[in-house]
Amino acid sequence: MTDLINKIKRIFRSMDPLFWVFLAILIAERLLNGTDNIGQALIEKLLMLPGIIIGITFHEAGHAFASYKLGDPTPKAQGRLSLNPAAHIDPLGFIFLFVAGFGWGRPVQINPMYYKNKRRDEFIVSIAGVTVNLVIALIFSFIVKGLAGIYDYNTGKTALYYLAMMCTYVVFINLVLMVFNLIPCPPLDGWGILTQIFDLRKYSWWYPVYSRGSLILMALIIFNVTDIVLSPIVTKLYQLFLL
Repeated sequence: MTDLINKIKRIFRSMDPLFWVFLAILIAERLLNGTDNIGQALIEKLLMLPGIIIGITFHEAGHAFASYKLGDPTPKAQGRLSLNPAAHIDPLGFIFLFVAGFGWGRPVQINPMYYKNKRRDEFIVSIAGVTVNLVIALIFSFIVKGLAGIYDYNTGKTALYYLAMMCTYVVFINLVLMVFNLIPCPPLDGWGILTQIFDLRKYSWWYPVYSRGSLILMALIIFNVTDIVLSPIVTKLYQLFLL
């Protein structure tokens, strides 16, 4: 437990001060626009927890397994070939997803020098995480539909109701993770996918953008650019999956 606390402290101390300003603004904005029913909000957050844990864990494990299968021993050496949430959850990313509705896991370290076809294999590793989120959302959408077929809404909020809601959140959160990570902004997967498709590393502007990616992403979030772009996409996919 002490090691975990020390690790969290090191992560927090290493963050850019401007990042914390963005974070404070974001959380304040979310709280001010939140629901007045604190009890209901708490229940909803608790029902979201399995979806958050499953989504982040499988997303990062997808990257790890893909890289390992392509010949890179790094994920295995670092203990990332696991479905244990402790191996993949980033404390800050978890807090973001829980409080603000989006987040990330602990990035999987890879070594492309082991790949036979560097651009192709880096593309596969980049897209692996969002692909896993898509598959999970699809699987749980079938579970939700199955539960809807046997649940009688006239019986009230029974255990079966909460199970159905929990599974619904698994669908929603995995769709959010998938779409959010496809944003073409570092350090998200969308940036890696575009980098490999168009071989962007050959351009002089690539590294300056990559090195400032986290701040660029936070600015996009603060000014609601991500909400404007992502909300309609997630909503349409969510409706499609649960029709």
